[in-house]
Amino acid sequence: MSRTITFSEATLEAMQEEMRRDPTVFLMGEDIAKQGGIFGQFKGLPQEFGFDRVRDTPISEAALVGAGVGAALTGCRPVVDMHFADFITCAMDEVVNQAAKLRYMFGEQCTVPMTLRAPDGITKSAGSQHSQALEGWFVHTPGLEVVIPADAEDAKGLLKAAIRSDNPTLYFEHKALFPRKGAVPDEDDFVVPIGKAKTMRDGNDVAIVTYGITVGRAMEAAGVLEADGIDATVINLRTVWPLDFDAIVDAVARTHRMIVVHEAVRIGGIGAEIAAFVGEHCFDELDAPVVRLGAAHVPVPFAPVLQEAMYPKAEMIADAARRLVRKEI
Repeated sequence: MSRTITFSEATLEAMQEEMRRDPTVFLMGEDIAKQGGIFGQFKGLPQEFGFDRVRDTPISEAALVGAGVGAALTGCRPVVDMHFADFITCAMDEVVNQAAKLRYMFGEQCTVPMTLRAPDGITKSAGSQHSQALEGWFVHTPGLEVVIPADAEDAKGLLKAAIRSDNPTLYFEHKALFPRKGAVPDEDDFVVPIGKAKTMRDGNDVAIVTYGITVGRAMEAAGVLEADGIDATVINLRTVWPLDFDAIVDAVARTHRMIVVHEAVRIGGIGAEIAAFVGEHCFDELDAPVVRLGAAHVPVPFAPVLQEAMYPKAEMIADAARRLVRKEI
């Protein structure tokens, strides 16, 4: 059984369930208690749990994340809202030099069970400083887990898993997904395991490996390809670190062709890591080179026509798959 709710409602349910289950879970960020979050994802939480567990903070990301690290070290499970993922840049020392490293540096005598919620991605003319997808930076940093939901089901299950993890976890949630509706399993304790991908669609001609908002675009492309007689597998990674390498290997073994696509900038992105892994470990299975699709290596433009031109959409994914299958690449 399942229910249809929005992505935003799915994250709200996850917060409610985890805060009821574990009194050490609390939430803090800018404009989350009195305003309910800029996407409405926190509405009603202070009324149920009080302003001690749902805290508005000053506009200082460094102080906010630093407080989260301290709270996590002393036995709490803080959920820290970054307002926009771009603003993590103001707290890079706290994330990269402190949260990511403390468990290792202290020989696992401590843990940092902190979740950073980070709305990211390209939306209508949000500009260069409010539109980035920065997951590649944090995958490069040992000690962090990075999860990226694609729909309401992922949103709820991955957020619950992130809160329960004993590692600092970045939860990137695309701003354009908040109002979108989807089916969520109607289970007492639905959790999506960290590090496990989901096969959205099975096919034998080409594998499209992706995550986040681009999963929907890949599924749209797969539908177009089906009309052309091309059968695509679509893999929703869900977690970009740790990666589900088994799912990637299996997809290559079945299709012998792979496209990796994300909204983040193509250069130095997750797609590059996956392409390198496949080249090293699955070379004999490949009938063609791995194709990488991602955003252009430019800041996100404000002008709508330029913004729309810079990142991969369903049409581009389908075109790359056709050329790959027809040996035009």
